[in-house]
Amino acid sequence: MLSGFLGCMSKEPPSHKSEREITMKARSKQETNGEVAFEGVTRRTLSYNDEMMLCHFIMKEGGKIPLHDHRASQIGYVVSGSVRFLNKEGKEAFTASTGDSYVFDPYQVHGAEALEDSELIETFYPPREEYKDF
Repeated sequence: MLSGFLGCMSKEPPSHKSEREITMKARSKQETNGEVAFEGVTRRTLSYNDEMMLCHFIMKEGGKIPLHDHRASQIGYVVSGSVRFLNKEGKEAFTASTGDSYVFDPYQVHGAEALEDSELIETFYPPREEYKDF
C-alpha cells in the first residue's frame, strides 16, 4: 500500500537556486475506484508532484475521449488493448495497441476511441490540475 508515502518530502538538487520542498502524492490503483471521465472511460490518478503526474486509464470498447488539448505534454503506454487516436480534424492519426507508446505535445489537439477493452498508463508534464483528486 502506497498511502504511507503521502506527504513525502524531498529537496530539489543542490544545483537549483531554490530550496523549496516538493510534495509527492502516490497511491495504488486498488486504493481508488477512479473517476468516470467519459462514458466507457475511467481515470485513476496514481501519483504526482509539482512537476509530473502518472495516471491509469481503463477504456471499454467503444469508449471515446473527445477532441481536446491541454498545456501538458502527454506520454502514454498501452498495457493492453487497442486505441485509435484522432487528430484535430477528428480523423485517425494512428492506432496504438498492446506494448505501443505515444506522445502528444502541449496544446496538440487529440482524441481517442477504444477499439477493444484497453488499459493505458499516461504521464503528464506539468501535472493536470483537474486530475489532482487526492
